[in-house]
Amino acid sequence: MKKVGFIGWRGMVGSVLMERMQQESDFSQLTPIFFTTSQVGQVAPQFDGTSVSQPLQDAYDLDLLSQLDIIVTCQGGDYTHEVYPKLKERNWQGYWIDASSALRMEKDAIIVLDPVNQTVIDRAIQQGIKTFVGGNCTVSLMLMALGGLFDKGLVEWVSVATYQAASGAGAKNMRELLQQMGVLENVVTNELKNPASEILFIEKKVTETMRSAEFPTEYFGAPLAGSLIPWIDKAMSNGQTREEWKGMVETNKILGNEGEPIAVDGYCVRIGALRCHSQAFTIKLKENISLAQVEELLSQHNPWVKVIPNQREATIKELTPAAVTGTLNIAVGRLRKLAMGEQYLGAFTVGDQLLWGAAEPVRRILMQLATVA
Repeated sequence: MKKVGFIGWRGMVGSVLMERMQQESDFSQLTPIFFTTSQVGQVAPQFDGTSVSQPLQDAYDLDLLSQLDIIVTCQGGDYTHEVYPKLKERNWQGYWIDASSALRMEKDAIIVLDPVNQTVIDRAIQQGIKTFVGGNCTVSLMLMALGGLFDKGLVEWVSVATYQAASGAGAKNMRELLQQMGVLENVVTNELKNPASEILFIEKKVTETMRSAEFPTEYFGAPLAGSLIPWIDKAMSNGQTREEWKGMVETNKILGNEGEPIAVDGYCVRIGALRCHSQAFTIKLKENISLAQVEELLSQHNPWVKVIPNQREATIKELTPAAVTGTLNIAVGRLRKLAMGEQYLGAFTVGDQLLWGAAEPVRRILMQLATVA
């Protein structure tokens, strides 16, 4: 069995990866070695199916890392920039699987999303490519949801507005969102218990609290609970944020469309959801196909897509972060032709940022590479 090193397995994405691997009994198909950047020598985890007897290893031990068949890192981009080039200098021939964005746009790296780009992955393995990375969460969730349209070459362009969860910014940001919620509730607890309290008075107290210097905004830099933040990542020279820029470049790299790219643009917005990203799409189709055909293409593309009827009860019950969080389901709803014309399609999607948006593509490429001769 392949010797696989895991780095960053205790973080948020890493923890979800470990959970999914246990659920699928993946550890029984490889020999895991667990690494750490700060607790060398301590007891390694004993996940179901593992037979680990050695303690946690040093994540910067190049001699040991060089002996591995596969390295899986959820440690972040800084670790990748530090270790990956040094292993390449040693002519290490193993597979590097990375959940961070550090290597996504490198020429010899493949962004993995196997239900969408398995042919790209197969070709890369045959060509001897050794670097496989997870994609941007919103891009992966979009392609999982709308893959049936992209697969048939029906998409001319996409405009998107995202509603992105706190988890995409990190664990500390998730905590801060909950802290903000708690502060806002605490400041009006008594008023909420009194049905005679005027709602505009309650709103005023909440707004004043959000704007106060004491309100917890260390990580987001602004209130998110009761508000939103229409800016994610760094600024680009063309007015986009880097998160918005990723939408087009990563979509086309995943699909292998760099030569004839599909235009993807829009606005990325942080909202007060915990770990589910939602997205509202305007899609220009190359052909005028019926809604029934659209629904069929989407639902048949992969087993995780769940088409939600464009009806109120179904929508509020099934097309929300509350319904999708913690599941592999990709909910697609509000499907309708738009007023601009029959080739313009509207859609709304919801998917778990930590599963298909991060850990699941990494898990699935690992298990593919674990069986490569």
